[in-house]
Amino acid sequence: MAHPETGHLPLFVEKMKSAGLQPIVIETFSHYYQTLLSGEDGLIAENKIVAAQADEFANAEHLTGFEAAGRRALGKAVMIVLNGGLGTSMGLTKAKSLIHVREGKTFLDIILKQAADNGVRLALMNSFNTHDDTVSALSTIKPELCPWLFLQHQFPKILQQTLGPASWPQNPGLEWNPPGHGDVYMALITSGILDKLLASGISYAFICNSDNLGASLDPGLLGYFSEKDFPFMMEVTRRTASDKKGGHLARMKSGRLILREAAQCPQEDRRFFEDIDTHCFFNTNNLWIHLGYLKDLVTHRQSIHLPIIVNPKNLDPRDETSPKVYQIETAMGSAISLFEGAAAVRVPRSRFFPVKTCSELLAVQSDCFEFCGNGRLTISPRRTLDMITIHLDPGVYRKIDEYEKRFPNGVPSLIDCRRLTVEGDVAFEKDVILKGEVAIRNRTKSQVVISSGSIIEGERVFA
Repeated sequence: MAHPETGHLPLFVEKMKSAGLQPIVIETFSHYYQTLLSGEDGLIAENKIVAAQADEFANAEHLTGFEAAGRRALGKAVMIVLNGGLGTSMGLTKAKSLIHVREGKTFLDIILKQAADNGVRLALMNSFNTHDDTVSALSTIKPELCPWLFLQHQFPKILQQTLGPASWPQNPGLEWNPPGHGDVYMALITSGILDKLLASGISYAFICNSDNLGASLDPGLLGYFSEKDFPFMMEVTRRTASDKKGGHLARMKSGRLILREAAQCPQEDRRFFEDIDTHCFFNTNNLWIHLGYLKDLVTHRQSIHLPIIVNPKNLDPRDETSPKVYQIETAMGSAISLFEGAAAVRVPRSRFFPVKTCSELLAVQSDCFEFCGNGRLTISPRRTLDMITIHLDPGVYRKIDEYEKRFPNGVPSLIDCRRLTVEGDVAFEKDVILKGEVAIRNRTKSQVVISSGSIIEGERVFA
């Protein structure tokens, strides 16, 4: 019988020990589990914070004077890429970083080239879902060019009904979940990578997501970070209407920076949370960490406890009849509140265009973007419009294989397209040009094919 104060914690501890998880990981999960039992909601009320102001943070576009210092620091820097995503939202069952993005290259190919072009070491944090795929993809790489690899941990899923460990004998792997990208700090420690980096003379880490090709280790930002001797720095950019449900930067009344996610906002404060003029900056998930400070923090605290995110799910995400569970996760940006003297820097939106859907993949594959000198994907200088907005019918284009079938000879030119909406089943032959605000609506039961060389402006309806 579960004890009211500890619930089923002994069962979780035994399960994690049997899986070979290290004591510090078990202690961290135990802390989060007891936080869940206590009813602590982690909510951050509006009257407890102060909105962050633009003049508080340096503008990355004005930091060119730090580029020389950044180049001098490249030998002491590492680029850590979060490579744990499976891309299930795009119908994938393998690492998302293995999607072919541009010019026959995958996300992983481009990341490897970015690191090589910048002359910087690379490390990948894989999950238990993506590690084997990634190792296989790297098998043809010269050993001296291979990145460091380390594994994200796993937490046991928690049954919502009993708060006990989930059991799923038909697929025991589904009893576990990756604990969110906030696990990167613990994984660096337990893998031994943190100590190896420090022993190699590496002090500065730039951390980003594998699906955000706008992110790269920028010398100006590295120089600013290293010269100012910040322990932690977050890249932020202006929120737009499409970002209003995403987390925002703020300060506690004490002055310390925090990241408030939607799940941490009381319902009665939602109107403030979604006010993009009041809370005008969001986290790009491009972070800079001084590894020496991280080591000191861990040594002092013996662990890193971040604000928890309790994520309700089905045990089998592909089976809505499977038991309801909680997944305990954390966000790496929330560590900004742990570091005394942490900073933020304003960056252009071009450092943030992650690919979470096939609509976003289409934008990145199009001529709206091109590679710049340091291997970073950036908005084409030939584009005179704001960032393109694309909506592809999710009933047709949600899965990557169905998406690719409809662009067999390449994607249309979108450089002069402001907005694209596609409803129904539409395929595109080569050399199609779309301009302005385009809506293609197929209301028939058959696939419509846009023929080679077509130029489309405005709305086309097929009925």
